[in-house]
Amino acid sequence: MKNKNIIITGTSRGIGFELALQFANAGHHVLAISRKTPIELIENSKITCLSIDLSNSDELDKITQFVKNSWQNKVDVLINNAGLLISKPFEQLTFSDFEQVYKVNVFAVAELTKICIPFMEKGSHVVTISSMGGIQGSMKFPGLAAYSSSKGAVITLSELLAEEYAAQGIAFNVLALGAVNTEMLQEAFPGYQAPLSAIEMADYIFNFALTGNKYYNGKVLQVSSSTP
Repeated sequence: MKNKNIIITGTSRGIGFELALQFANAGHHVLAISRKTPIELIENSKITCLSIDLSNSDELDKITQFVKNSWQNKVDVLINNAGLLISKPFEQLTFSDFEQVYKVNVFAVAELTKICIPFMEKGSHVVTISSMGGIQGSMKFPGLAAYSSSKGAVITLSELLAEEYAAQGIAFNVLALGAVNTEMLQEAFPGYQAPLSAIEMADYIFNFALTGNKYYNGKVLQVSSSTP
């Protein structure tokens, strides 16, 4: 398999961090996007780190400039992994809380996808990481009204984009993840021990991002072996 150009958001910790390392170790070129940049990623010759606040649309132009100048206008895979979780009882959630969550979990996904599409050719793949909480009919948990509803929104967005860009051969799929042992899980469910580690889930997403578009387009895959 030839080396590909991979953009991953939310790479400062957890699944995104492990994904960046996996793609780099496999020889692919990685653009790692997060507000904080871990030294392990900075020191990897296959990884370029951009410190970007995804909730600030003005900063996203840095990505366009990088792809034009360093990747010869080509993106093979986009993994929308960044997520913001605010856990509060519904009546305590403010307009600002909802806005913050949606800016990162929905609006940034739409904007970054819009930026990447002109650089994508037939066979490219956009993978958006959602949550089981965003699946219609799944078990819901109190305190996650903003987070889970935002994760439902990106599922519908991905399904729509799969139709809109079907003729161009760009695939759009969603992975709705169950519980994974990450810092974000502990923020939502303190003390809960998930059956999967961030490395294990990253391994699954790594393979799906490279090959899943052969088998799926406009689909939502539930990647969960537990509740939550």
